[in-house]
Amino acid sequence: GLMAGDKILQIDEMPTAGLEVEEAIKNIRGDVGTDVSLLIMRDGWNEAREFTITRAVITIPTIDFEMKPGKIAYIALHNFNANVPTLFYQTALEAVVQGARGVVLDLRNNPGGFLDVAVNLSGWFLERGSIVVVERFHTGAEERLRARGNAAFAETPVVVLVNGGSASASEILAGALRDNRSIKLIGSQTFGKGSVQEVETLKDASSLKISIAEWLTPKGHKINRVGLTPDVVVEPPVEADGDPQLEKALEVIAAEIAS
Repeated sequence: GLMAGDKILQIDEMPTAGLEVEEAIKNIRGDVGTDVSLLIMRDGWNEAREFTITRAVITIPTIDFEMKPGKIAYIALHNFNANVPTLFYQTALEAVVQGARGVVLDLRNNPGGFLDVAVNLSGWFLERGSIVVVERFHTGAEERLRARGNAAFAETPVVVLVNGGSASASEILAGALRDNRSIKLIGSQTFGKGSVQEVETLKDASSLKISIAEWLTPKGHKINRVGLTPDVVVEPPVEADGDPQLEKALEVIAAEIAS
């Protein structure tokens, strides 16, 4: 029943005001099978509510796939780790074998990962040579990264789901699909993480992380601290029941398939 954006006011009997994130995490975590009580406030609520959570080991999947009615392939991508290209290949193959007529690519709450993975995945949806992202350095020099995949879904209707948890590589992929193919983004405003850092080791063995470049969409739109505004804005629900953003995405993709 918890949702992204919930405010945790108390952990058991301990108020969280002024509490460091690390300390809060330490108190929320615990032995498997034990309970922790969280007092939660959510936008749209008149008063806080208490949730009792049973602690467990959480295994976060990389990709979820489901064939929705109307031969719509629903692909939820949870991160851009090194395993994604292989896993996406397997998922895409399954979608093709099942006769997918359209794709809903869900990048909600995907915090990003490796840039080259985002470029790799773009090759499934874009023609080879299409610009995926522009890296603009502090000198003004620019480098354009281009799609180089098999373009298996290049002619397939696609919509992309995004929200405030979609960041970095998620925003790069979503921006590339919209700029190159006018693919609709559905959901809420993305996070706005579009900077490139490198780490410099200093003489005293300390380290300094320096921003050296920023990412722009193929049409030159800034991502950092701006994010992407969806073409179809659907705010997340107040309650955990239902998924109006996904419902809207399925409605839009069905209309595009029929047109």
